[in-house]
Amino acid sequence: MTVRNAMLGAVAAVTAVALTACGGSPGGDAGGDGRIKVVASTNVWGSVVKAVGGDDVDVTAIINDPSGDPHSYESKPSDVAAVRDARLVVFNGGGYDDFFAGLLTAETEGARKIEAFPLSGKADGHGGTEEPHSAEPHDHEVNEHVWYDLPTVRKVAEQAAADLGGIAPDKKAAFEANAADFGRRLDDLAKRVDGVGRGKRVLETEAVAHYLLDAAGVENATPESFSNAVEAETDIPAAALAEVTRLVDEKQVVAIVDNVQTENSAVKQVVTKAGQAGVPVVQVTETLPEGVTGYLDWMTKQVDALAGALRG
Repeated sequence: MTVRNAMLGAVAAVTAVALTACGGSPGGDAGGDGRIKVVASTNVWGSVVKAVGGDDVDVTAIINDPSGDPHSYESKPSDVAAVRDARLVVFNGGGYDDFFAGLLTAETEGARKIEAFPLSGKADGHGGTEEPHSAEPHDHEVNEHVWYDLPTVRKVAEQAAADLGGIAPDKKAAFEANAADFGRRLDDLAKRVDGVGRGKRVLETEAVAHYLLDAAGVENATPESFSNAVEAETDIPAAALAEVTRLVDEKQVVAIVDNVQTENSAVKQVVTKAGQAGVPVVQVTETLPEGVTGYLDWMTKQVDALAGALRG
């Protein structure tokens, strides 16, 4: 996670409205309307549960601001209250949203819990972190951003249906039907991206959409030292920046995948260079941005943009 683009904070209010559509506001209760109170660490996972629970859930996301950083987020009393009252909590894990684990106390022992990263099966003995760094381009290391892994998202949806059905048995069939429909639509997305970039190379400004690129079959040509520096918010080594610039200038890559929720002068330089060279830039985000209605809407836009760039 790198320094956030301050300009994106201007859309936080709009994102908060989208979160309300997911069913609630931070610290609020269900208002006695019988809906199941759910708290998620981010609005991405909140939107997945909302797709399964529909009008029967009241979803609150702690991180709903595009400028928010789960790695450094400090919880507030309202967050503690929200989690304390939840029947189901959903978070990413894998070192991404460690603040959320701190909200889970003895008072929340009765809540059902979904942690996405362990469900993904991608820990591979690395404790939720990436494989040891090297100077070579990287393709298959473990990455905590599992909401870009469509099979993992399906697992979370199915677990949400099971947990919500356990809380409200009379609505179990509806939750399962919603999860099945959500899963079918994820499968359709997976088919659209599967292998679409095989044999092609891309750069990514930050290793966020890693699993989506893996599904597309592309080679990630980004020097490891470039990615490490962006993630650590340190200066990008001159040699790595020069290599990335060369790849763009010579059109040795077919696209750049840019996490627009970052602010870094070197990254901006690379994106500008791509525009000058005619290399497509595919924008990705870590939270639901303005103008999307939920996870599927958001991910469909990103899959279509990526597939279009890779096809040329």
